[in-house]
Order: sequence, then structure tokens, then C-alpha cells
Amino acid sequence: MTESFRRSGEYENPQGPQGDAYQGAYPQQQHASSPVNPEWPPPPTHQPLQQTATVGPDAAAGAEHPAEHPEHSVHAKQKRTRGPIALLAAVAIVAAAVGGGTAYAFQELTGKTQVVSSSTTTNVVPSSKKGDVATIAAAVSPSVVEVNATLSNGTSTGSGIILTSDGEIITNNHVISGAQSIKVSTSNGKSYTAKVVGTDSSKDLALLKLEGASGLSKATLGNSDGVQVGDSVVAIGSPEGLTGTVTSGIVSALNRDVTVSTDESQSQQSQGSGGDGQWPFSFGGQQFNGDTGSSTTTYKAIQTDASLNPGNSGGALIDAGGDIIGINSAMYSASSDSSSSSSDAGSVGLGFAIPINTVKSDLAKLRAGSTS
Repeated sequence: MTESFRRSGEYENPQGPQGDAYQGAYPQQQHASSPVNPEWPPPPTHQPLQQTATVGPDAAAGAEHPAEHPEHSVHAKQKRTRGPIALLAAVAIVAAAVGGGTAYAFQELTGKTQVVSSSTTTNVVPSSKKGDVATIAAAVSPSVVEVNATLSNGTSTGSGIILTSDGEIITNNHVISGAQSIKVSTSNGKSYTAKVVGTDSSKDLALLKLEGASGLSKATLGNSDGVQVGDSVVAIGSPEGLTGTVTSGIVSALNRDVTVSTDESQSQQSQGSGGDGQWPFSFGGQQFNGDTGSSTTTYKAIQTDASLNPGNSGGALIDAGGDIIGINSAMYSASSDSSSSSSDAGSVGLGFAIPINTVKSDLAKLRAGSTS
């Protein structure tokens, strides 16, 4: 018979609460397979129960060193607060980087019809009103102007689009070609004197700058590469001097080769008192609105059946979302005879617009003062 010897009182259960806990944690059990050694008793069959406490590093440090370096806890608190602040800063940077994407998402979620940027307020068409002509007209009309040019032999009336709040205006070159002076009227009736910044007769574009203008409602330029045949469009301009006229239709075709004159004298003859703004162009081998002359240029255009008449030149062609996708530049009138009265003229659903991406690619050249 084998006995296990122990020192006196070595394994007696202590009395009191601690003894009870110890007894529960280490129940007395027989370990037949364990070696008998009076110095090293067999280990318990499971880990002892331990009480856990949610004590932070500051508290632990305070328990070990209650009187040493009290500033450590303040420093730790400051370090902990940097996490949320750094996160907010990162979010702000990302939001600034995606700028317009964030603004569009806000508009979609809230249904607001205005997106506020750091410099201007741009009207947009909410998704629930997409394609609604009245909503588009209300949003974009303040960004379309009437352009009146005084020529040596008469006057020329066209339209233009506001690009910047301080008065950059894009229009057709043939509207202001040969002009001695230019006046621009906004939708609220205010009139400005305009100067020509740059022209590009090969694309029939001209950039004007209004004197003393500020706080104007600039247009939102879209992406004409995404336009498809059959898309709904709205045209805004000043046909026959009727400022802010709105018509609607669809995109009839894309990439139409439209040929217009680059001759300044031809422009003055067509735009003067006898021409009634019927700018001549050729399309499909046919001449419209008179003779284009010998000096011409050809560009790819968007064809639309939206009603366009003399005076719409330089005005806006707008998609269902309220973005500018083209500048109306050529339209066929029922009477191409310059001797006929303007009452004989009218839209027959054959109009053309310069794609807005063509305009955007030419802006740097125009702003630099090119007069090609």
C-alpha cells in the first residue's frame, strides 16, 4: 500500500471566502496515473477560475504606480481621441476629392433642385422631374442669353450660353463675325456690353466676356458622347429676338456633316438687315438658307427636330437632365430666299447643334485669345 506524505497543514482548505473559492477551483481528486511526490502534488484537471475586470492600461498603470507620472493618463486620453478626429479628417478629404459625386448623391437622396458649390449655385433637374420640359426650362433659361451684334450693314441677333458666373459666354462665330459692338441681355432683362475674347471659325465658335458681370447663373455642360438617337432634348434661344423661347423634340441623328461659311463678308451679308439671321449652310450636298461661299468649314453635328429658327444660333440644346449637350448652330428655314419676309420663314424640323464636347475641347484655345 502506497501512501502520499505531505507536510503538516500544506493542503488543508483555508477557512473563509477565499478558502471556499479555492476549494471550488481545485476540487480534491484522485490521480492514479500521476507520480507520487510530496514536493509536487498533481495539477488540477482544469484551469482555475479567474475574475476578469475591464481595466484599461491607465488604470493598471495607476494601480501599480499610484503616485508616479499623473500626466500619463492625460496623454493616453489625448491619444485615444485622435482616432475619431483622424477618421473625420480622412472622410472630409475623400468627400472633397469626389466633390461633384457627393453633391449628386446628396441631390438624389434629398430631392433638392440645387447643388451648392464653393462659388456658385447650379440648377439641376431632380430625377423625379427628368425629361419634364417645364422643369428643364425653369432650371436652364437663366443660363441662356440673347446676343445682339451691330454690323456695318445692319444687325445680327443670336443666343449664347453662360459658362462662368462672371460673364463668359459661348456662342456661334457667325453671330458676332464682323461686329462693331455687341450687347448681351440676360433672362432677367439686364443688359451688358460684351467683348470678343477668341474665335474659331473652323468650328463656328466664339467666346465673349461681359463687362462688369457677376453672380450669373452658369450652365452645366454635359457629355455629348453619351447622346443617343431618340433622346429627348429641349432648345432655348432667342428666335426672331424672342428671348427665352423654349421648344422641344428628340435627337434625330448624330455625326451629321454640316458645312458653314468662314468668310466674314459672307457672315455680314447673311446676318445684316437683308438676311434676317438665316445663316447659310450645306448638308448632304444641298445648300440651305443661301450660298455658303467658297470659304467653308465642316463639323460633325447633332441633328434635332426641335423647332429652331433664326436667332436660335448659339443657344442651348439640353438633355433630359438639364445639361447642355450642344450649341444650336444651323437650321433650315422654309424660305431660303433673302428677299422673302421673315414671316415666310419657319422651322421644318431640321436643325443642327455643335456637340458640347467639341466646345469643351476648344475652350482653352478661345480663352487664350485665338482668332482663327
